[in-house]
Order: sequence, then structure tokens, then C-alpha cells
Amino acid sequence: MNLVPNEHVNELYDFYQSLLTSKQATYLDLYYGQDYSLGEIAAEFEVSRQAVYDNIKRTEKILQSYEDRLHLMAHFQQQVTLVNQLNRVVSQRYQTDAELKSLLKDFEHLIDSQ
Repeated sequence: MNLVPNEHVNELYDFYQSLLTSKQATYLDLYYGQDYSLGEIAAEFEVSRQAVYDNIKRTEKILQSYEDRLHLMAHFQQQVTLVNQLNRVVSQRYQTDAELKSLLKDFEHLIDSQ
């Protein structure tokens, strides 16, 4: 398996899992999250390997279409980048400003909880 596309699918899954059917979510979780093979998933659900493969590929396209329309993952990544930049500036220029550091921690917590 190629690691980069797998990471991308896992990230998309984290953002859009609740929009998937239970079967779609289960297949992706087993395949990408728990490293089941197509054959193992097929045996578990008593379907063909081709049916599992088709479902996974279709679901990957669905996840990407959600991101193409909603951009939740891209916006989250931008927020993380901005928080990291802000953190550097606060650490370098405002080391003694406890209120600013507290606000930054609250903002980081807000992003982490998304």
C-alpha cells in the first residue's frame, strides 16, 4: 500500500466519517484503520473481494467530493498553520504576556477539539 494516499484517505475519513453509511465507514475503517485485506473484509461480510474493492474505491471518491465541496480539511490545515505561526510569534516577542499565552492555549484547544 502507498502511504501518502492512505494518509490522505484517513484524514478525509476523520473529517467526513459521519456522512458515510455504516457499511462504507466499516469497510474503510477495516481496510485503512485496521489494515484488513480485501479478502478478510470479504470473508467477514460474505461478499466478493471485488465488491469490497468497489465499495472502498467509491467511498474514497465520495470522501474526496465532500472535501472538494466543503474544504473542511483544507481549512483545518490552514488553521493549524496559523496557530503554529502565532505560537512562534508569541514565544519570541511576547514571552511575558500571560493573558496572550492563555488566549493562544484556548485557541489551540478549540482547534484540537474539531
